[in-house]
Amino acid sequence: MIDEIRSVTVAPRWILVRVRTSDGVTGWGEAIVPKRARAVCAAVAELDRVLHGADERRIEELWHRARDGAFFRDGSVLATAAAGVEHALWDIKARRLGVPVHDLLGGPVRDRVRVYAWIAGDRPGDVVDQARTRVGQGYGAVKMNATAEFDLLESPAAVDEVVARVGALRDEFGTELDIALDFHGRVHRSMVAPLLRELEQFRLLWVEEPVAPGLDALLPDICRAKGATRIATGERCTTRRDFRELLTGGVVDVLQPDVSLTGLFELEKICRMAEAFDVPVVPHCPNGPISLAASLQVAACCGNVPLLEQSLGLHYNTGYAGLAAAEMHDYLVDPAPLSPSAGHLPVPAGSGLGVDLDPEAVARGESDWTLPDPDWRLPDGRLAEW
Repeated sequence: MIDEIRSVTVAPRWILVRVRTSDGVTGWGEAIVPKRARAVCAAVAELDRVLHGADERRIEELWHRARDGAFFRDGSVLATAAAGVEHALWDIKARRLGVPVHDLLGGPVRDRVRVYAWIAGDRPGDVVDQARTRVGQGYGAVKMNATAEFDLLESPAAVDEVVARVGALRDEFGTELDIALDFHGRVHRSMVAPLLRELEQFRLLWVEEPVAPGLDALLPDICRAKGATRIATGERCTTRRDFRELLTGGVVDVLQPDVSLTGLFELEKICRMAEAFDVPVVPHCPNGPISLAASLQVAACCGNVPLLEQSLGLHYNTGYAGLAAAEMHDYLVDPAPLSPSAGHLPVPAGSGLGVDLDPEAVARGESDWTLPDPDWRLPDGRLAEW
């Protein structure tokens, strides 16, 4: 039975979720939405009340109780709290059985999973130097943000700046380096087509989140202007229902669900659903160690996951916004399961989620941090999409 559900906020900006059973077994999950961390932690505390005493083996039922067991539902805060609890329940179940989670989802279909690395933050500048570092670390695929603040009608110079940045990478690495470009929902509809036309020459892996959430109805029009450039989206969606809309419209080339919004089993179901549409899934995961471990469990058993995001060396980990610096390996008893080699991660062999958190390291890293809102502004003072 579930005895306690607790959230732990640790450096640099991660929200870990611990579930303990009445017989002393512990499992770990991870929630996100760090700019609303206190709201997430309050939601986790509420789920502690709701699920206390429940049978931890009934994972699917508990996921539905956590998300849909009340009249008001949905939203990223509740979704991520429920997902963090669900990760921990899978961790407990598989540890009891002495197997990795992927063995309970049909078993692995591969030996390793290709991963990509970030090379630039919100204001990308020295992308070539950063890409050289990543290539030297063994990565063959990188992603960067396309723009900083971007107005409804931007100048040709702003478009040229984006094109020049991507062009510098192609000049340096040719087509040996795969490049993904994240619009981050910052680019307004009126500027998407001009950018996509200019960027088509670079044969990108994808352009991510070409419009902000809530504007997915615009995707068919955008896709008519995209040429051969793939469109990826979905990191802020939370259930199969959201992704069904993206798939049935036939306009999205790559799905990007985040396991810390969907939950582990729902991510697996999304992958299976996408497989029926011949659509690849590249799980969104610029998060901490448990999010990556959970994503890796699903990637291990789903053949339509060609690539996986991970956060080692991400700019947020280096003391972003004055917060303490940390890497996911700082919290692991053994970092090997989450240590990329030649741009790949091994399929997890250990039981549960395949990683063991170091309780002492978690205690040292625990802090009541507050991640500030970016408050991005255009030159005239209007708020800009972050």
